[in-house]
Parts: sequence; structure tokens; C-alpha cells
Amino acid sequence: MSPLSPLHWMKNLTKTLTSYPVSVTQETGILAHSDRFMRQILPLLLFYFLTACGELSEYDARQIQSTLNDSLIVTTESWDVEMMIMQEGETKLFIEGSYAINYQAEDRRFTKISGPVYVQIFDTTGAVETEAWSKRAVYLEEQAEFELFDSVRVQTASNRFLFSEYLKWSQNTDLITSPYDVIIITPQDSISGRGFEGVTDLSTYTITEPRGRFLVE
Repeated sequence: MSPLSPLHWMKNLTKTLTSYPVSVTQETGILAHSDRFMRQILPLLLFYFLTACGELSEYDARQIQSTLNDSLIVTTESWDVEMMIMQEGETKLFIEGSYAINYQAEDRRFTKISGPVYVQIFDTTGAVETEAWSKRAVYLEEQAEFELFDSVRVQTASNRFLFSEYLKWSQNTDLITSPYDVIIITPQDSISGRGFEGVTDLSTYTITEPRGRFLVE
């Protein structure tokens, strides 16, 4: 059997370290903290050991550095989560979920929220303009975007409804979008199609591939 390359040693060690379960009970809190510390420090020690003991190819050095970047992720867990997005000193969006885990790496930061997820979007007067429900959500911090997944349901203050399996809200544009199938129901009619972009109160929207429209009597 041929010896493993430094890159394979690094990948195997990182896989082994990240496969250890981390307990969150109070009794094992110290051990969990120790596990997280070892997962962070051991890849670094191995990297310095390998570079000290032998020559690394440029390819192996790049791959090991990439593996190190992926392994150096700080996570924070929370239960009964409530998050607020502020805009110009006012609350723009409120979201709550049963559990969340925040990931922070050098090049990305995001939060995964487990449901049931509940969302409120506020208008300029501070009133609730739109509510939404889903089974899970992801907040992309650098992009300032919320993504809702699985059985997404939206209801506005003017009794407009949207149903989809995925929906994204952008803080920069204050628009909601979905590349997938949507159904919109208003007091006057209903429409279905694929590819959606609209304002948060559903008063104005565009469906790229409309499939049917029905008047509500």
C-alpha cells in the first residue's frame, strides 16, 4: 500500500475531527468546548508539522490551505430564536424559529433557522405589512438576504396570499423573489406560474412563466 500524501493526511484528519459529535448538555459543556478547540488547533499543528518535515508541492499547499479554511468555522447554537433586521433605525423584518445555528468563516457568515419559522415584514409606518411561514430559513449576512424553504406561505395585510417551496427577501431591494412555482391568490383573482418577483405586500409583481389565471367571484 502506497503512503498517503500530505493532502490525504490533512483531509482524513479533518474528516475524522469534524465527525465527532459535540454534546450540548451542561454536564459535558467543558468537554464540548475542548472538542471544538481540538478541531480548530489540530489541523494547524499538522500543517506546520508537514511543512517542517518535508517539501509540499504547490498544489498540495493550496489544497491544504483550502481544507484549513473550511475547517476553521465558528458555530453558535441558539434555541427559541428571535431576530430583527433594522433599516434606518426602524425594524424592517422580524423572524422567529425554534432553533438556529450561526456559521462564521473567514469568507462567509450565515445562520440556519429550523422551524416552524415565522416572519413579519413592516412598512414605513411600523405596521405589519406582510407575514410569512415556512419550515426552515437561512439568513445570508453579507448579502443581507433571507431565504425561506419548504411549504412557504405569505399573507399580506390586504389579504393577498402567496404559496411556494422557496422565497427570498432582499434587504437591499426590499423585493421577494422565487425561481420556482408560485401560486398567488388575491381578493379578485388567482394566478400560478414559475419565476416570481414582487414587492413585499404583493401589490405589484411579475411572473416569468404564467400558467393560469382565475377570477374570484
